[in-house]
Amino acid sequence: MKISEYVEILAREGGLLADAAERAGDTAPVPSCPEWRVDDLLRHTGSVHRWATLVVGEGRVEAPAFPDASALPAAEPAAWFREGHAALVRTLNEAPAELACWTFLPTAPPSPLAFWARRQAHETTVHRLDAQLAAGVAPSSVDAEFAEDGVDELLIGFHARPRSRVRTERPRVVRIRAADTGAVWTVHLSPEPARTVRGDTGDPAHCEITGDAAWLYAALWNRAPLTGPGITGDESLARLWREKAGI
Repeated sequence: MKISEYVEILAREGGLLADAAERAGDTAPVPSCPEWRVDDLLRHTGSVHRWATLVVGEGRVEAPAFPDASALPAAEPAAWFREGHAALVRTLNEAPAELACWTFLPTAPPSPLAFWARRQAHETTVHRLDAQLAAGVAPSSVDAEFAEDGVDELLIGFHARPRSRVRTERPRVVRIRAADTGAVWTVHLSPEPARTVRGDTGDPAHCEITGDAAWLYAALWNRAPLTGPGITGDESLARLWREKAGI
């Protein structure tokens, strides 16, 4: 996907998130993040946006400190969120293509600017799902191409990191298929961080997870139940994902 496409998605998803949060109210619980209320969701995502704006806008080559929650404004979190979201969109649109700055996933896109546009588009979309669930409305659909991209970032980026808790005592293989886009991932689980390969490697799978890309996106990011007829084989591996894959 193009950088401009990610930024367009970020702009749209941030607006949807704020609208849903205002509809739900600051104190509404967030079902997909049981420890949060909407106020916490807005402050977290707004802090991430400001943190990313600092990295991109100032070309930071080391990770800046994450904003201190105690220093955040106590009133009007939705307005505060909208302000930071707009600043991030503006910063990404104005950043030079040759931007050099810090990134943090082991399989980052070819440029730091592409990394941050992609990461913030998915960060915001996932939390938009949270806000809509808190508001009690059916979550808006996620485009299939973007959803496939988000599954790829999750599997090949986040769960390749040492902090991933999706591990098994014995080697196991999970195959994930996006039925509508044709994308396939083969996830090798072991006591070490997961190793994901794009495509069907031919290795026998202990568990297969198949569904449209948008469903995989929501389910693998733990914003929808990872259950149903699309899961075949050893369902304990799907349960392991639900219990251990939180980012």
